[in-house]
Amino acid sequence: MRILIAEDDVTSRLLLKKVLSRWDYEVLATKDGAEAWEVLQAPNAPRLVVLDWMMPELDGVEVCRRLRQLETEQPPYVILLTARGGTEDIVRGLDAGANDYLGKPYDPEELRARVEVGRRFIELNERLLEAQHALEVLARTDALTGILNRGAIVKLLDAELSRARRENAALSVGMLDIDHFKRVNDTYGHAAGDDVLREVVRRAQTVLRPYDHLGRFGGEEFLVIIPGVEGPEALEILERIRAVVSAAPIGVQGQELTVTVSLGGAAGAGEPAEQLLVRADDALYAAKDQGRDRVLMAA
Repeated sequence: MRILIAEDDVTSRLLLKKVLSRWDYEVLATKDGAEAWEVLQAPNAPRLVVLDWMMPELDGVEVCRRLRQLETEQPPYVILLTARGGTEDIVRGLDAGANDYLGKPYDPEELRARVEVGRRFIELNERLLEAQHALEVLARTDALTGILNRGAIVKLLDAELSRARRENAALSVGMLDIDHFKRVNDTYGHAAGDDVLREVVRRAQTVLRPYDHLGRFGGEEFLVIIPGVEGPEALEILERIRAVVSAAPIGVQGQELTVTVSLGGAAGAGEPAEQLLVRADDALYAAKDQGRDRVLMAA
């Protein structure tokens, strides 16, 4: 693990670096608070920090104050080295944002123990962040298909509509429904239906542009967000989805199933999301009424 030290006294700085390096830390040594502050603002700055209290330009307490004003999920763990042993001084340092302090002259073994506490704190925080991010992904992901779930795709639609209005850009959506999907479940079982859902999603993703979005709206219905286009261009993208799904049979339980989809599209960055979705849904049902396996755009 990397550790940053800030010590203006050359001898003390070299000794501190030697001691920490002996414990397998990668040490970045700075000569004062100003230099330490410059390093700590970098994106890949060390997360473990040992600061001398008394330094020219910026002292350790001021560096702590500035660090705590940074918006970050991974704040550094700061240990202050100080010859000040009074309660008021200790409280002042901790109030400024230091995690721990150590009196000078320090015992090397006590320093090692306090640095180890900081290392464990940082590693625990990293694990907690990983777990939090994993939960956030799960909260917006459809467990079966791996794409955005209904809540997440609708939220994304709101964001894309806001951006399109702000930039005076076009935006279209498509509602996709797998034709006769109930028949697949009734004939082959729900496991086979799940296979069909996953394969339809996989095929659709192969023809979408990198900045298009696909989410599961519910059951066998999916929402496609198509930024930057409307009319014939949106129709062309939805038609590509329809064509790729039906281009080859889908293997289910040793059998080849021909699967088709119907899609309804609507364009209009200037209207509410609910209205846009209703128009796309109406176009979808019109496509199904006209025989399925087709794309219709709302007027």
